[in-house]
Amino acid sequence: MVSDWVLPDEVLADAPTYTPRPHELADLELLLSGAYTPLSRFMSTAEVESVATRGALPDGTPWPTPVTLEIPERLAEVLNSSTPRHRVLVLTDPEGAPVAAVDAVETTPGARGAVQVAGPVRRIGEVLHGPFRRLRAGPAQTRKTLTTKRVLGVIADRPLHRPQLAEIHRAAHTLNSHVLILVPVAGLGPDGLPPAALVRSVLAARDRLPTATIVAVPLSHRGDEVRDGLLTARVAAAYGATHLLSMGRSFAGGSGIRIVLPRQLCYDVRDGQWRAVDEVEPPFRRQAMTTDEIYDMLDRGFGLPDWHTPPAVAAELARARPPRRKRGVVVFLTGLSGSGKSTIARGLYDTILESGERTVSLFDGDVVRRMLSSGLGYSAEDRARNINRIGFVAAEVAHHHGVAICCPIAPFARGRAQARRMAAEAGADFVLVHVATPLEVCEERDRKGLYAKARAGQISDFTGVSSPYEPPTDAELVVDTTEMTVEDAVGEVLTYLTDGGWLEKTGLGV
Repeated sequence: MVSDWVLPDEVLADAPTYTPRPHELADLELLLSGAYTPLSRFMSTAEVESVATRGALPDGTPWPTPVTLEIPERLAEVLNSSTPRHRVLVLTDPEGAPVAAVDAVETTPGARGAVQVAGPVRRIGEVLHGPFRRLRAGPAQTRKTLTTKRVLGVIADRPLHRPQLAEIHRAAHTLNSHVLILVPVAGLGPDGLPPAALVRSVLAARDRLPTATIVAVPLSHRGDEVRDGLLTARVAAAYGATHLLSMGRSFAGGSGIRIVLPRQLCYDVRDGQWRAVDEVEPPFRRQAMTTDEIYDMLDRGFGLPDWHTPPAVAAELARARPPRRKRGVVVFLTGLSGSGKSTIARGLYDTILESGERTVSLFDGDVVRRMLSSGLGYSAEDRARNINRIGFVAAEVAHHHGVAICCPIAPFARGRAQARRMAAEAGADFVLVHVATPLEVCEERDRKGLYAKARAGQISDFTGVSSPYEPPTDAELVVDTTEMTVEDAVGEVLTYLTDGGWLEKTGLGV
């Protein structure tokens, strides 16, 4: 349900614009499509408080999780919530095309210099780009395709292998229902599969489904399994589902929807059918493969077995997740100035370049500052922009199956996590190397004289002196160059990459 709030063209023309974050864009699309009915606005502070404490909107309507919009403080300063003509904010897609307008009836200071904006939304444009737009039908359009009174909803946030297909068939047969497959496309799936790859894998299983409607839905995960499950159930009901198959996820009823718990299945080796475990004698049971087992086979370049995965689905997964020796990877070295990360990165780059085995690109912090981030300073905001730029370009290199080596200081965990996410969304791997040389050693080296200048107050916001460094807790490899030669440090990184399958030992001297 979209607000019937009326906007003169001249107001829209003069209104400030903002591109929301990915999860906010997903919420916006669900608000505009009616999937969040009865909600048709970004929540106010009173509504957020009510949802957080009571699990309901102020009028008593059950609602599981806040739906909010945050904008930069400097943008909020041009809005005047008390004047209708000066509180309009135009929201755009990532390419800058207007999608909707928000009547910002309330602005509230938030965290990290952000301001929460509340108010009704109105569609002013269509999102015309992006993969599989033809599958992005709204709830009203989707409900017209449903052919039975009972509709079995399936949240396909993972590929549909034979055990999942068998569960769907059994539940649909029991209910005598139409099947509604909802594919979340607002971000990476729980197994790290990019949205387009997930949709392709689901479509590859289409001919093995009962009568079904497949819809791509901008559902995103907020990190709270219970609240996510409640919200997902509401959205599924809005699209027409009367029942929802759990398939390993936690859902809760409500909104008139019933949760279907499938029986545990196993593969019967006698005739190649998937049956309930208690229907198959132990000697003839074969359990479904775990996600780790599936990804291990793909990483090593082995095809998935036909007994477990339909060939068309296996082919799509092999394309989305090629063997590591052919898959792009971002090697991201982080550490203090003088820790040795740039020297290690250069040695790693030269070794891979000499072997000719993989295409490789090097993004040195100082070079990037001159060529890619010229004009940026060293404030927290500019540092974040610098790391985002490095992460974006590195992800593009890895998307095309290259090796991208990055060695910025990257002092903040949030920036490093963003770089990791961009690599994953590009279908690439990410290896974080913490060059954990202690501050006193880095300062003693001080080859560029930067620490001395920082101690003298000539350089502000210098990491380790006047600006913090957040040591990684999620590094794949930790290296300390205090008593280690450059060759040994490069060797440790090369060993990790060859043991992991991204590089071949032949020609690298490992």
